[in-house]
Amino acid sequence: MNIKKNFILYVILFLVISLTAFFVINKQRMGKVFKIGITQIVEHESLDKARQGFIDELKNLGYCEDKNVKFDIQIAGGDLSNCESIAQKFVSDGCDLILAISTPSAQAAANATKDIPILVTAITNPEESNLVESNNKPNTNVTGTSDLPPIEQTIDLMLKLKPGLKKIGVLYSNIDVSPSYQAKIAEKKIKSLSLEPKIVSVSQIVEVEQVTRQLIQEVDAIYVPLDKITAASMPLISNIALEKGKFVVCSENIQDKGALLTYGIDYYELGKKTAKQAAKILENKSKPQDMPIEYLSDCKPFVDKNIAKKLKIEIPDELK
Repeated sequence: MNIKKNFILYVILFLVISLTAFFVINKQRMGKVFKIGITQIVEHESLDKARQGFIDELKNLGYCEDKNVKFDIQIAGGDLSNCESIAQKFVSDGCDLILAISTPSAQAAANATKDIPILVTAITNPEESNLVESNNKPNTNVTGTSDLPPIEQTIDLMLKLKPGLKKIGVLYSNIDVSPSYQAKIAEKKIKSLSLEPKIVSVSQIVEVEQVTRQLIQEVDAIYVPLDKITAASMPLISNIALEKGKFVVCSENIQDKGALLTYGIDYYELGKKTAKQAAKILENKSKPQDMPIEYLSDCKPFVDKNIAKKLKIEIPDELK
């Protein structure tokens, strides 16, 4: 009988503690307006989607603009010095949390403060960018989400679309560490399949056409890790490949740009995942130091049927 009474008392105590915590958290939400600074290197479709996903998901989690959260959105216009000024502004304004979209914005924020929690997104490898000690355990005031696409699986799908491939080109922009990191993974994967990789890079849009025309002469297909330069150039890259009866695959789900296969990140969903991390930090449930970098696990491939028809490529059943 005493055991039963003790059990009931424990249950009641657990419920009281749970309800108290619930009301404390909601009181914090209602009683305080959190300041969240959002810094972004440029206006870009993918980066904008990540930002909107973050804001929308925070709203779903109970953090609404002008009620208990205020967003300060700053775009650097591609200027690194602006990234630094924006980060300093957020520190001076006493922001409760900073969302940094893209590597330059994240590095500027990390240099500006070691105290304010920083969430990063649209970055492939925060560890290589010196933002965290380890992607598994940051041990800094920085954590967030990675936009690392399924590179190895993409190379495998290229071979399923055209089993006779022998030489695969990788065309990337060297202005950021993220596409460079992706290119290294692609090169390693291509070599592991006993195929020949041809790796080339560009640093500005005006170089893309000449580099692509040279590359397509030497390979059977091209894999493109996307950033602002290669994403803007995808129609050009694809058209050059099609002229030679060859195809291009890219690392992001941008459709109708001429790629035969796109297999990558939904940046809106990436922003939503980052928002869930933000809620844990704002509610003092977790600290960035102990929160691993998170990844999207539900990427879906898209095959352009029109491109496949032009190249007389039969789409495997698993991709139809």
